Amino acid sequence: MKHFNDDNFLLQNRTAERLYHEYAKDLPIIDFHCHLDPSEIANDRRFENMTRIWLNGDHYKWRAMRANGIDERYITGRETSDWEKFLKWAETVPFTMRNPLYHWTHMELKGSFGIGELLGPETAETVYRQCNDLLQQPGYSARGLIQKFGVEVLCTTDDPADSLEHHAKLARDGFPVKVLPAWRPDKAMALEEPGVYRNYIEKLSEVSGVTIHTFQTLIEALRLRHDFFHSMGCRLSDHGLEEFYAEDYTEAGTDAVFRRVMDGKHPDKQEIRQFKTAMLVEFGIMDWEKGWTQQFHYGALRNNNSRMFRTIGPDTGYDSIGDPAVAGNMSRFLDMLDSRDKLTKTILYNLNPRDNEMVATMAGNFQDGRIPGKIQFGSAWWFLDQKDGMEKQLNALSLQGLLSRFVGMLTDSRSFLSYSRHQYFRRTLCNLIGNDMEQGLLPASEIDFIGRQVVQAVCYYNARNYFTF
Repeated sequence: MKHFNDDNFLLQNRTAERLYHEYAKDLPIIDFHCHLDPSEIANDRRFENMTRIWLNGDHYKWRAMRANGIDERYITGRETSDWEKFLKWAETVPFTMRNPLYHWTHMELKGSFGIGELLGPETAETVYRQCNDLLQQPGYSARGLIQKFGVEVLCTTDDPADSLEHHAKLARDGFPVKVLPAWRPDKAMALEEPGVYRNYIEKLSEVSGVTIHTFQTLIEALRLRHDFFHSMGCRLSDHGLEEFYAEDYTEAGTDAVFRRVMDGKHPDKQEIRQFKTAMLVEFGIMDWEKGWTQQFHYGALRNNNSRMFRTIGPDTGYDSIGDPAVAGNMSRFLDMLDSRDKLTKTILYNLNPRDNEMVATMAGNFQDGRIPGKIQFGSAWWFLDQKDGMEKQLNALSLQGLLSRFVGMLTDSRSFLSYSRHQYFRRTLCNLIGNDMEQGLLPASEIDFIGRQVVQAVCYYNARNYFTF
């Protein structure tokens, strides 16, 4: 019987073990999409305890605790202590077996703190104390943890109106890990609520120095901010979409919608879709002009629980997988840029696993023979970011494209302890390929080629070459 969370965790045969330990394990990490707070890195935050670094903001854990019958005051409540919240999480952990949280929890404890025992109510106090003691030691601050995990580059998620002052400080300090911004212009497209949108446009106008009163001046302001982000090392954009937009539009019509919204009038559904199409095309052209990579995360159905949204706000564990019909609009949008010969490198992330083969084949429609893997089927995302989801994404990509050109894994996380997910992915990848080799589906004689040109490429080198940071 294999042991849980040992050195060969998730590796089911000797070939998988060789691929992981000899080729994948010690490679640096390029985390090209995360939600770490750049101010915490710039200020080298030292976390007071495990609750602050491990539970605060972690909606994965919050969902599990709610499902386990834990009262909300022990999850997001302000009146309960950090220790009480940690204890309630420890009580929940044994009930997460077969949920990826069980794997992540113990991999993070072992990989970050060297703690190999199982977390539960009986061990909670000992684990809490040991981890808290280590968090006060050199090497366990925000910067220390990033370096501890071998991170070479990480890209935060930043609004066009952000100052990027923390990225500038990190560069001045000579921090050896590249901490770069990534352009996330979702708010510039979100005109559904005119009052909120107008406040955002006023902020954008202030930081850009452009008086924004038309669609043309909006794009002018965004271009200036895009230039600024580029000067700060940004080489990626990212868009969080419920679905793709690909409506016919005119500049005059888009300008008219923008002006009406700025006057406080609510746009109708068709106007919203036309405006968002125009914005996505403009953003795509900006990225193409600078050689950036554009990323699209689509398919989340957000804020489903209106009562809890009113109580504690967004991003608190009440989102789920959506099921929009997306293939037609995705195709049409990509073609809008490709027909102009202005389709830049693109990564497509789906949240509904039913779309795996669709996205994998869609990527093949727009490869251009100039950039290896130009259009990427992105790594398993959010609810799919676990062993089964990863395997299904890797299989669909392998069957419909070139696994050997895949840019690999990212954390998509707000936690400084989430870098264990890279090792989780690497173990899953090596096990998948190792099983093929053991079954004679891939030649065992080519283990060195597979180790270097597939495993190492997917785990590190493809991302380094693709993004050209």
